[in-house]
Amino acid sequence: MNASHGESRVVALVPAAGMGVRLGENRPKAFVPVGGSPMLALAVAGLIASGSVDEVVVMVPAELVDETRALLPVSDTPVHVVPGGAERTDSVRAGLDAAPDATFVLVHDAARALTPPALIARVVAELRAGAQAVIPALPVTDTIKSVDVTGAVTGTPDRAELRAIQTPQGFEARLLRAAYATGTQATDDAGLVELLGATVRTVPGDALAFKITTPLDLVLANTLVAQGSSNGDREAVTTR
Repeated sequence: MNASHGESRVVALVPAAGMGVRLGENRPKAFVPVGGSPMLALAVAGLIASGSVDEVVVMVPAELVDETRALLPVSDTPVHVVPGGAERTDSVRAGLDAAPDATFVLVHDAARALTPPALIARVVAELRAGAQAVIPALPVTDTIKSVDVTGAVTGTPDRAELRAIQTPQGFEARLLRAAYATGTQATDDAGLVELLGATVRTVPGDALAFKITTPLDLVLANTLVAQGSSNGDREAVTTR
């Protein structure tokens, strides 16, 4: 792991309290199986397999804490499960509270269950090289239009300057704590630290780090797992 980096610690936070509404499920999305294993277990296994994370904190509905502990991989890397909140921001705050000694924090979507461990390691390496905030990014391939409330097109941004953002998003812990202390809302964690004036750097993302949000995404994820196309370097998921 990261013993060669002295006292600095990388803690990954995995918010997993959201419901799978768009996925058509009546349970938290993170517990929907992909290839026979819950998305959450696959996401945590990927973090551990990266060899770049010292600790993982998972935030789930309070009533699912014990059940979640039984689902997660057994590993030498500590994995803690704590109650999350009604909103994603509440869950991330709970995760930050559970990781007071973190030097760097990763925030990772459980729904990006097939994220390659190499991508996770890339984010951490950039943080250790001196970046305050790091996010994986992919070029946008579709034409993007801005529209008004009536649906009328108001503009066409140059897609050469646009990126689709993935997770894990990585931060200096003190920076992310400061961003959450403002109480401001943003669509992602990087958006919060941008409001503080911090520079957010990008690293190349990966197509396998797509977010499983719709039934079609779930079909794709199951197909990739069945074909052995996802994360050849991910450790097998072994439950407790």
